[in-house]
Amino acid sequence: MAKKVPIRKCVGCDERKSKFDLIRIVHNRDDNTISIDKKGKAPGRGAYICPDVECLQKARKTNRIARSLKISISDEIYENLIKEIDMMKD
Repeated sequence: MAKKVPIRKCVGCDERKSKFDLIRIVHNRDDNTISIDKKGKAPGRGAYICPDVECLQKARKTNRIARSLKISISDEIYENLIKEIDMMKD
């Protein structure tokens, strides 16, 4: 029997994809940081997004990441996330 692949929904484009094809953005309550979880195992509330700046921009415009993480996110954090996603593409 084949192993099940976990499916997650991108908060930017609403497409359902394999968990391994998406990036997890995580809010760690202990140190109150928001970061990209590269291994998918970091503690905290997470939201999944396509590795595409356009999806991040859509999620930013509709405030979906902030709603998923149940916090408010500053413009500076969004800019840092955009830079990190751009660096991952290269």
